[in-house]
Amino acid sequence: MCGIAGIVAGPGKAAPDLEQIVTMISPLRHRGPDESGVYLDRRAALGHLRLSIIGIDGGIQPIANETGDLWIIYNGEAYNYLELREDLEGKGHRFTTRTDTEVLLHLYEEYGADSLSRINGQFALAIWDSRKEELFLARDRVGIRPLYYGRSREGSFLFASELKAIMAVDGSRELDLEALGQLFVFWTTLPGRTFFRGIREIPPGHYLLLGQGEPVLHPYWRIPFHPSEECCNLGLADAAEALRELLSDAVRLRLRSDVPVGAYLSGGLDSSVITALIQRHCDSHLKTFSLAFEDGGFDESPAQREMVRFLGSDNRQVLVENDDIRRFFPETVWHCEKPTLRTSPVPMFLLSRLVREEGYKVVLSGEGADEILGGYNIFKEAKIRDYWGRCPDSARRPLLLERLYPYIFKNPGRGRSFLQGFFAVSREQMQEPFFSHAVRWHAGERNLGFLAPECLALLSQYRPLEELARWLPESFLRRDLLSRAQVLEMEIFLSNFLLSSQGDRVAMAHSVEMRHPFLDYRVVDFAFRLPAKWKLRGLNEKFLLRHAFRGMLPEAIARRGKHPYRAPISELFRGGAPPDYVDESLSERSLKENGYFNVDKIRRLYAKVKGAPPGTVGEFENMALIGALSTQILHRQFIAGASLRRSPVVEPDLVRYGSI
Repeated sequence: MCGIAGIVAGPGKAAPDLEQIVTMISPLRHRGPDESGVYLDRRAALGHLRLSIIGIDGGIQPIANETGDLWIIYNGEAYNYLELREDLEGKGHRFTTRTDTEVLLHLYEEYGADSLSRINGQFALAIWDSRKEELFLARDRVGIRPLYYGRSREGSFLFASELKAIMAVDGSRELDLEALGQLFVFWTTLPGRTFFRGIREIPPGHYLLLGQGEPVLHPYWRIPFHPSEECCNLGLADAAEALRELLSDAVRLRLRSDVPVGAYLSGGLDSSVITALIQRHCDSHLKTFSLAFEDGGFDESPAQREMVRFLGSDNRQVLVENDDIRRFFPETVWHCEKPTLRTSPVPMFLLSRLVREEGYKVVLSGEGADEILGGYNIFKEAKIRDYWGRCPDSARRPLLLERLYPYIFKNPGRGRSFLQGFFAVSREQMQEPFFSHAVRWHAGERNLGFLAPECLALLSQYRPLEELARWLPESFLRRDLLSRAQVLEMEIFLSNFLLSSQGDRVAMAHSVEMRHPFLDYRVVDFAFRLPAKWKLRGLNEKFLLRHAFRGMLPEAIARRGKHPYRAPISELFRGGAPPDYVDESLSERSLKENGYFNVDKIRRLYAKVKGAPPGTVGEFENMALIGALSTQILHRQFIAGASLRRSPVVEPDLVRYGSI
């Protein structure tokens, strides 16, 4: 992985200089500590920081084609680069390095934007055509690698792997209140949004072209929709074999590296499948990395130990204490560059630190399995509510919710009748396009009441569901209930939270690259051809995955139910005085000064969470408090500028010049 940044001056404007591009890449040093390079000409500047993984020698970027008119900077991996290179050599292309970066440049030279459909990988790339003075930016299909862009105050086009690089040369920005509203409703932003006005993110599966006018976004991939006649008609045994072969090949490709590759091992089904497949492909001893929690309600250590015994892997573990989450929460917000409703990115931040301390740069992980193969409780919830809605007077059908959420129904502050009313569904609601997520989003909308009256007034005419509806593909409404729920999870939460705040951002904070075999586009396409019953059989999640790998895993792991990855929230505010930054961020003075939240409501919520007995604070109250705290921290770091200090200056190892 790497960090990239660039500037394209407006027509007739002065060329960007070396100091500007160095200022942009300097805050991204954590993304690429091994090498750095820049390119400048009369219109553009490109900057790159390299984490060397493939083609370690001679892979410094920017890289040019033979004629010197195309230049590439690139963050990511093209796992099928060897096959692509062979094809390109057959067409007459010649290479001077062993990198996948140079392969992608020649691929673009040969196929233009159509090259993106040929890449099996995770990437954010920029290609500058100095002859046409045209910029091409692109992001991988599911949004594993980030790429932001915007206009500077004087009109230059800026892009970078992280927002802080753009702000380093253009100053702080205002918080986008619509994005803040999206956070409380959807738990993150919608595709393309950031929390800062004037800065956008290239959505997953899109590319951007910038010529002499305004930038134009183009989609090249969306989550596949297959009519019933195109869906999988294999028998169960053959479908299981097909899934095994696809995943095995996805793992094989993601083991391509010139440095050692490890794996995250949570003890759940998904990471266990990946580690078992790694062991089949790897001659070297497998090294795995795991999280443990001092709070037993969040800990999965027994299942991890079971899998480690089975694999014989060399496992390293981080024991996360509540004090660790308190301590590293602000630093995690700084790297994520967005507020969060959860503390779960912090343990992942600590885990990636361990990976780096052990001398590893690359780990494989199980993200994506739940989204594509039906693993989340929200999918089961939608199925139960749909079943209940077809007989709304039934007394037995809603009892299935207690099997799904026993920890909620055991909450002494919530009676059975209250919770059944919370999840209740009418026949009219069953026709809603977002039926699967309605309970979650309506509950989140209530937390908008914690915003300041002035913010609510500004948001009074904003309709986030309408923005979402405009974004979704036309095929969305033609899909079945489970597929619609899967699309919503992938389009919103997967890219903008799991692969970002819990993925790229906390891993790259320690110069670690995560790879996700379940998100190989071939696996995704196959999963969306499967009938719903093979993903969710009754209330048994990931049915086909369990069936396919039962013989390759310990029976206890293959049968183990979904254990959602979570981290403590309300527990952080009890058992001693909270850190100074918490009291300061949630003080009456700070809340009034920033103006985002209703001071009285947040102060009462803070007092409640600190004083309530364990297990009595509702999930959405916990999330509201963390949302307010992280927003306050983000304001101090990026808007008040407390953390936008000048980073240590990167001295480029390579400076290339075009026509100046």
